[in-house]
Parts: sequence; C-alpha cells; structure tokens
Amino acid sequence: MSLVDVYLGLGSNIEREAHLCAGLDALFELFGELRCSPVFESEPVGIRSDCFLNLVVHFKTAMPLQRLNQHLKQIESINGRYAQPRRGLTLDIDVLLYEQHVGVFGDVILPRAEILKNAFVLWPLSILAPQVLHPVEQCSFLQLWQQTPIEQNLWPHAFVWRGQDLTPVHLLKASAV
Repeated sequence: MSLVDVYLGLGSNIEREAHLCAGLDALFELFGELRCSPVFESEPVGIRSDCFLNLVVHFKTAMPLQRLNQHLKQIESINGRYAQPRRGLTLDIDVLLYEQHVGVFGDVILPRAEILKNAFVLWPLSILAPQVLHPVEQCSFLQLWQQTPIEQNLWPHAFVWRGQDLTPVHLLKASAV
C-alpha cells in the first residue's frame, strides 16, 4: 500500500499538557515525523467541563484505516480515556481525514463531521493544511475557516512538545490584543 495523508484531531481537558504530550509521543513512535498545528484552548462544546486543549496532527502512513483507528483507541485507553468514573476527557484522538476518503469505514465516518462544526478543529486544520481541500465541500480548509460562521470561544495556547513551540509567538500575540 502506498503512503496516505492522515489528519487527526487531538484534545484533552484533564491534565491537558501531559496527556497531549503522551498522545503525540505515542503517535511519533508509531508514525515518525508529525506535523502539528498550533494548540488552541476552547470552552467545552456539548458537555459541562473544564476548558480543552486541541490541535491537529498530520503524518503519512501505509497503515490501513481500521488498524490505525485501533491504535488510536489503544493510545486513548493507555491515557485513561475509558477509565471510570469519567470526569472529562484525558485524551481524545479522532481521524479527521484519511487521504480523501469519503464514507463509512467500520466505525469511522470520513471526513469527520466536526471539521465543519467546531472551531477547535477547523481553525488548526486551516493553519496546518490551508490548501488541502475538504473531500466533500471541495473548498480549501483556509476558505472554509474564512467562510464558516462558528460561534465558539477559542484562543491560541502556548505549548511545547519535544522542545518545539507548537504555537507561534505571532499567533499568541495577535490573540492577546
């Protein structure tokens, strides 16, 4: 199988930095080089909880989608995602895009609907992959971000992973104004 482009959404609202770093480390161990969006903090959507940290990650892989999704669920589980009692989300990892696949693939629906519904997915995706086209809408993610009215409170968050600042200073300064 040839390499495909994969985009994942990661989020956490419990020990946020530690769980996101653990998730990124696990993904790096499986897939090697990762391209990461800036990290954003957002108020919760659909649940009552503490604020979330979210980002989007891109990598290439030859791993089939179902096996990829199994690995992601395993990473979530190792980080306490399914432990009881649940007080939030330690680590949530969702497949947003697997190449330009569209449809239902087992328990994965592509492209993930949250791309067009949640600013904490669309904004980082528009920064990481501005020219990539949404496989259904056939608009770039930058165009979609500029055109889609999403009412959510969201702001850039300083975040360091493996010595790399994921959120650029200019983005942090712009949000502080």
